Amino acid sequence: MRPALLAAVLLLAACGKAPAPPPSAAPAAFDPLAQALAAGKRVDNREAVVPPQCYTKTGGLANPCWTCHVPANGRNRMDDARLQEEYAFSAVGGTNHWTNLFRDRRAQIAAIPDAEILAWIRQDNYAALREQLRMRDNYLGWRPDLDLAAGFDAEGFARDGSGWRAIRYQPFPGTFWPTNGSSDDVFIRLPPEFRRDAGGADSREAYRLNLAILEAAMTVDARVADAALRRRVEPVDEALAGADLDGNGRVGGRIERIRGLPRRYAGAAAAVPVARGLYPVGTEFLHSLRYVDPDAADARSPRLKELRYSIKRLWLEDPALDHAYAEENAEKAAGALPYYPGDAAVGLINPFGWQLQAFIEDAQGRLRLQTYEEQLFCMGCHSTIGVTADQSFAFPRKLPGAAGWAEHSIAGLPDRPQAGSREPETLRYLRRVGGADEFRANDEMLHRYFPGGVLDEAAARRDGKDLGILLRPSRERALALNKAYLLTVREQSFTKGRDAVVAPSVNVHRRIDNGDTGLKAEGRVFTDGRIWVEW
Repeated sequence: MRPALLAAVLLLAACGKAPAPPPSAAPAAFDPLAQALAAGKRVDNREAVVPPQCYTKTGGLANPCWTCHVPANGRNRMDDARLQEEYAFSAVGGTNHWTNLFRDRRAQIAAIPDAEILAWIRQDNYAALREQLRMRDNYLGWRPDLDLAAGFDAEGFARDGSGWRAIRYQPFPGTFWPTNGSSDDVFIRLPPEFRRDAGGADSREAYRLNLAILEAAMTVDARVADAALRRRVEPVDEALAGADLDGNGRVGGRIERIRGLPRRYAGAAAAVPVARGLYPVGTEFLHSLRYVDPDAADARSPRLKELRYSIKRLWLEDPALDHAYAEENAEKAAGALPYYPGDAAVGLINPFGWQLQAFIEDAQGRLRLQTYEEQLFCMGCHSTIGVTADQSFAFPRKLPGAAGWAEHSIAGLPDRPQAGSREPETLRYLRRVGGADEFRANDEMLHRYFPGGVLDEAAARRDGKDLGILLRPSRERALALNKAYLLTVREQSFTKGRDAVVAPSVNVHRRIDNGDTGLKAEGRVFTDGRIWVEW
């Protein structure tokens, strides 16, 4: 990113930030910034943006790459399906720096009592982070302003009045399934003008309508023409839009379907045009990554592993977007190492106008600011892969209408196909990968759905009627994965990998020489991957 652009973004960020509250007289129990600030911009792995999953051994047959690397995809012009066919790492990236993948933690895991790990994951570590950052007046980054303890109402709105709203979505295939070690949830917030009516007063009705318009713009397959777009939404007041959104020839009344792409947002945001596949400037996302609680209905633990925040700072018109993607591809082709402006204290900026920042557990389990290198880990998937919609994963996969405005849970969700497909997504993933994770290391899922090494399609279809059954680990596996991750927390070895690994991963390259993956020769390259879901 050019220095002038960075300066504009950081100035925007500083101007838009409310003054910090006065520091408390009470001494801080811990400093959540210290570790990140002490690390400065030290980076041991210059290719930390390349996730561990990219080092999987395909054997010419197993292809998890199709989920992320796809042909040009609406306004996402990364067009990186070729990465299924060939390894294209930089000289630095050719070495797998995620050495935690090769650790054998079984003896250490066995030494941790079940009661200890259950007590650990059921402790809240979020409230303390909020309190510690509230007391600081020298921190320019994002301050967590969602009161998780206050919870959410029946429509998914945060009860604290912050404007955050919970999203329920079909989980992206692979790593983020609970069976692979983590539960999570995602929240969205639009800028203040989207939460106000035409007179400038706070209005939940206007906010719901604007979120419905955004839902129509972001959740439908980009191959569907704007005029042919159809999306079921929660009941909203069409009169607030002053336009016929449901195509019935009238304006007014409560509607539950949007036909065709609306031209503009509503209320105080009526001057903002709707752009297909793009969020308005100021859109925020909050993603909490958690342990898997085997006894919780939604599998989410009170304790957070990570807290990830993003905000869209800049608007890029189509020519600028195309140029940004062209630069990304040119730099990759040249083997250039990635660079993202910013630092740990304010977050990192990607070429598409998004600012990202994140927190992670310290050795005592307290949430701390991630170091610059640790934050680089987020940038690859949210900047340089072809499948995302405006660099996002969860919102484009939101359940339609009111059902998608709730605290996240996969319980009761059927396995739905990706857009344009009829085969359930998880079943397709199992078939194409030959396992339930990128490394084919999930022994429980292999035993359950691959007896004798062959996919039991009937069993996968049967359990796919409820993803809460299909993708939830047994109690034994959940506890083992929680313990494995706890060991990484105690070591603070996140720059060597943060996957929950029980035993050494076998199907992973330690070193890759660029060239053929072997998938094309076996007819195992797939160009039908989509972020959107066929509802």
